[in-house]
Order: sequence, then structure tokens, then C-alpha cells
Amino acid sequence: MTTSRVLSVGTDASRESVHAADWAAREALRRRLPLRLVQAAGTERPAPRLPDVDLPDRGVLDVVALRLSYAHPALEIIARRRAEQPVEALLDAAAESEALVLGTRGFTGYSGFLVGSVALAVTTRATRPVVLVRAGGLPEDEWEGPDFRPVVVGLDVTAPVDDLLSYAFEAAALRGAPLHALHAWTLPPLRGLQPGGAGPGDAARQEERLRRSLAEAVQAWRTKYPEVRVEERLLYGQPGHHLLKAATGASLTVVGRRTDASRLGCTAHSVVHHVTSPVAIVPHG
Repeated sequence: MTTSRVLSVGTDASRESVHAADWAAREALRRRLPLRLVQAAGTERPAPRLPDVDLPDRGVLDVVALRLSYAHPALEIIARRRAEQPVEALLDAAAESEALVLGTRGFTGYSGFLVGSVALAVTTRATRPVVLVRAGGLPEDEWEGPDFRPVVVGLDVTAPVDDLLSYAFEAAALRGAPLHALHAWTLPPLRGLQPGGAGPGDAARQEERLRRSLAEAVQAWRTKYPEVRVEERLLYGQPGHHLLKAATGASLTVVGRRTDASRLGCTAHSVVHHVTSPVAIVPHG
């Protein structure tokens, strides 16, 4: 299926989907794309109220589209109701879009965030990037003074990473933000070593090898996006721990999902449930 030059967002009038639509509108303007509001069958709810506007007979799509048009007059907005159930409708919308934006519910405690069953099912099956946006996020959360907060991308340089870097570099360039590219590594336990495998005495060589791999993976994208300030970070320890820490000050966090896997990996799972900034999950081979 040919990808359209459009950004899509799932809409059902819930608080989290309204916040997702707000973020998606700003992202669509950055990317100079139309924004498509997608509502699936069975998700009709009372339409959100607009201050000082009386719209008693308007449905969810009309009200959200009108609200966004007031906030962003230059934005082209397309409203689509789909007959499929939510997961199928959103997967189809994702396949036809450059990316799909979905809302997730925020908690204030240590437990993190509630990623609903629909959002999780779509995220683990979509063929295009899916961005999860937390309810309660504000536009100013993306900024640090006059500048955008960094875009953070978690990489496994032992696997293909071009799809992740393509998305992350473009996102950073559109924001005028720095890009922090992270790869975390650990030595295997001694009992798990294969003949010829790296042991503790090989740590320095393995670190240098990974540092070269990270630099080589990023180099082509540095050339394509010379305006993006890049910070490469090779960190020892568990990827999830370092990525969660780095994402604390990010405007956007980018992680990968293998297309041949039926679920999110451990690192991506941790990120989508605990990172407060919007999270882009990019499928890759």
C-alpha cells in the first residue's frame, strides 16, 4: 500500500485522544502535512465542549476538527469515520499515513502510564511509526527556554537502525533540536559465553568496537542533516534504564520495534509505559 502524505490521529473524544490531536496538529504543521482525524466504529461518545460555542448537534469529528481549526488556521484537516472496529481501523489508517498518533492515559504515581489495549495492539502491529502522547502534556513541555528539548533515540547498533535514525533525524531537524543517539551495552555472563565470545578481559575492545559501530551508523545521517547537532552516547548498563533517564528531558523519544516480533521488546515496553514525553515507536526489519 502506498503511504499518503498525511499524518493521522485516532479520535474518540476521550481526554487522551484530545491531547493526542493537539500534539498531532503541531506535528502536522511542522511536517507541512494534512492532519487526518480517524474515528472507528463503536467509539462515538459525547462530543467535547468548546468554550463559548454552541454545537448541540455536532459529532466528535466535527467538534475536534473545528477546535483544531480555531487553534491552527493554516492546518489542513481531514475527518474520516471508518466502519471497522478500532484496532483494524487504526492499523489501516497507519498504513496509509506517514505516522499515526494515539493518546495514552497518564498516572501521577510510580506505576507509570496506562497504554490501552487498542493502542498497544496497534503499536505492536502497525507497519508505520506510531506516536504515543500522554494525556495532560502541554506544548511548553517540549521546550527548555527558547529551544526545543532534545530528541532522544535508542539504538541497537548490532541490528539495522536506518529506519529509526531517519525518523529521529527528521524530527530533530524539524524542531531545530539536538539529537541524542544512545546505545547501551553489557558484557554477557561468564556462564553464557560461547567459544570465542567476549569476556571481561575483552571489555575495552568490545566498547571500542561498539563506539565505531555507533559512529558509522550515525555518520550518513549526519551528512544528510548537517544542521542537526548530534550527541552520540555509548553507555554501559541496561538499555531501558539509560533510555528512561535520557528521555526525562526529551521533547520526543524514539525507539524501535522489530516487524518480525509479535510484541514489543523489553526496552520499548518500558519506554512506552514510563516515559513522560511523546514516544515514537518505529518498526524496522
